[in-house]
Amino acid sequence: MPARIEDHSRTILDTVVVVDGAPIVTEKKVDALTKVLKKLFSEAGRVREDGFYMPMGPDGKSKGYLFIGFETVEQADNAVRGLNNKRLDNKHTLLVNKFTDIEKYGDDDEEDEEYIEPPEEPYVEQEHLRSWLKEPNSVDQFILYKGESVGVFWNRKSEVPEVNVNRSNWTETYVAWSPLGTYLCSVHHQGVQLWGGDEFGRKARFIHPGVQLLDFSPCENYLVTWSPEPIQLIPENSPMRASFPFTSADEGKQIVVWSVQTGMPVRTFSSAVGPDSENGPGPQGPKKVSWPAFKWTSDDKYLARVVPGQQIFVYETPGMGLLDKKSIRIDGVVDFEFSPAVIKGTGKKDEPEHVISYWTPEMNNQSARVTLMTIPSKEVIRTRNLFNVAECRLHWQNKGAFLCVKVVRFTKTKKSTFTNLEFFRLNEKNIPIEVVELKETVINFAWEPAGDRLVIISTSDVPTAPGAPPGARPPPGKVPGMPGPGGPVKTSVSFYGLERSKGVNGQFRQIMTVERKSSNSIFWSSNGRFVVVAAVGGTSNNTGELDFWDFDFEGEKKEIPGAEEVPANLTLMASGQHYQLTDIEWDPTGRYVATSSSMWGRAMETGYRIWDLKGQLLREEHVERFKQFLWRPRPPTLLTKDQQREVRKNLREYSKVFDQEDIAEESQASKELIAQRLRLLEEWRAWRKAVEAELAEERGGVVPLAFKSEDGSTEIIEEIVDEVISEKEEEIED
Repeated sequence: MPARIEDHSRTILDTVVVVDGAPIVTEKKVDALTKVLKKLFSEAGRVREDGFYMPMGPDGKSKGYLFIGFETVEQADNAVRGLNNKRLDNKHTLLVNKFTDIEKYGDDDEEDEEYIEPPEEPYVEQEHLRSWLKEPNSVDQFILYKGESVGVFWNRKSEVPEVNVNRSNWTETYVAWSPLGTYLCSVHHQGVQLWGGDEFGRKARFIHPGVQLLDFSPCENYLVTWSPEPIQLIPENSPMRASFPFTSADEGKQIVVWSVQTGMPVRTFSSAVGPDSENGPGPQGPKKVSWPAFKWTSDDKYLARVVPGQQIFVYETPGMGLLDKKSIRIDGVVDFEFSPAVIKGTGKKDEPEHVISYWTPEMNNQSARVTLMTIPSKEVIRTRNLFNVAECRLHWQNKGAFLCVKVVRFTKTKKSTFTNLEFFRLNEKNIPIEVVELKETVINFAWEPAGDRLVIISTSDVPTAPGAPPGARPPPGKVPGMPGPGGPVKTSVSFYGLERSKGVNGQFRQIMTVERKSSNSIFWSSNGRFVVVAAVGGTSNNTGELDFWDFDFEGEKKEIPGAEEVPANLTLMASGQHYQLTDIEWDPTGRYVATSSSMWGRAMETGYRIWDLKGQLLREEHVERFKQFLWRPRPPTLLTKDQQREVRKNLREYSKVFDQEDIAEESQASKELIAQRLRLLEEWRAWRKAVEAELAEERGGVVPLAFKSEDGSTEIIEEIVDEVISEKEEEIED
């Protein structure tokens, strides 16, 4: 065969890909499958008119593989990079390879038909990604990011934190933990890296140039990243082309959903809102980007995003296709939230489903409305009509038992607003709704974790700074724009609980209200019961007041008129301050809380403090160029509910053991401190002896006198010697 014809044949074969793992269908369904696959592979490039061949077997069914020919070699390469391991549905994953890859395994006549068993590779034990949980005293870890150094430390209460690992230039912008604490994330201009194990080795790398924001799915199966720079393909001759994960179908996109397990992109999306170049660095990212871009169900099965005023797109994992292949059209929709838990007994088949809540404003002579819908059945299970609505915020209790809709309403004159709290009870028949009307504007709201008590912060003043953009979610317990440039507004802090009488739930009752505060943020302990109410903001006029509250104080029960049936004994345990406070975070066990002042929050005095749950200050450290303090999260407990009840039942007995261990630990710490002081004393004595010898030599053998006292101890008497260096007489004339 002439060389030119052979080269042409090779070029043609280089444009062909082999697709394995396709569904096996009968002749009646071939056309439908062909249409789906052509549409899918057209994302990588243009398929030739005669470039689609699906072999059929003698039984009239397809064989599960096919050949697709593209117009160029580059398009075939795009198909391999972008569609290999593509999940077509729950039962079929496509495997895509170049037709010419068969040459990698040699020609038929060169193959040895005799099977030779490959050598057994020695077993190399891998690091356990949750090894930190084996710490016998359940000591937690935290990150300190200061200057160019990022360190992971063990919490030693009032003592100096114990270093686990400390590295310089570990990140270029900021760091973050994954939701279950498995990975530490570092953010760089070229992408995101995940680190884990005892030595925090690199476990994954996600190439996304210019990345600024990241978000994990709740179960850590997926990672979502955003970059203000649209994806651009790398030239074919670039050395980075082989590792670049994107194809022409991804070009121009800014949001990427990654599989954490494979490290490959699952799907890319366009960013709905452009970045704000005026925003500074830090994990909050650009102000005009609604982040997180997607909201997840608690089991990672669904994710969704809203197009304000039009529709909600719900995608199903792992294929990332639209649920039922279409969006949910909702005219005027503003925002939505998934229930944090699966709700049982809803849907057409009375099977467990997810619940999504959303609200629409007043428009076209229709009232505003809050709606609850099940997913995936898309059945509306409850609606609530609202009037004179300025804004709504949706607050789910973390077990999905309650939904509180904070409704900001206009007065009749439209010159001022007030707030209603609408409580949906999803575990009760027909989902009844209770309304609590407040005269002031609520600026913050927080449920007790796994409980039915709550704290709200309200004010009659108008906040001096704007809040978050529609659809944006501030960090838990934190209110954007408070306090503002004009100084902190005066607020009221109110505590509520649900009545319980003989096991029957009653109404939500106010337990207590504390007025004339500067507080704007609420931070519940991860286990509930304890809550910190604080004034957060790095401005110079923020004193950083902290109030530590206990809802179940183990003391004399206080009688609260009107709330006698509320199971609570609310007590202020302690108050404190942290000047220019910017961040507060509880540790995952609920025993300690860290407050910090970050240079990102424009604080002048940067550093952190660690408090116990009673509000006692354990440790304070001023750190130059301090940026982040982050506790390492913990995964959910493996104990059953019965085992947890048994632990609570015998908690007093366990506490005695823990108290003894604490005393022993403090005693050991005291011994180490004494030993260190003795060592320093000996070093000082040796230094003094050396100095005395030098002085004696300089003074011509004169040494300090020493004698023994009556009790035999040696005492040192220092002798000062005056020596005349020179003498000169001068006559002074009158």
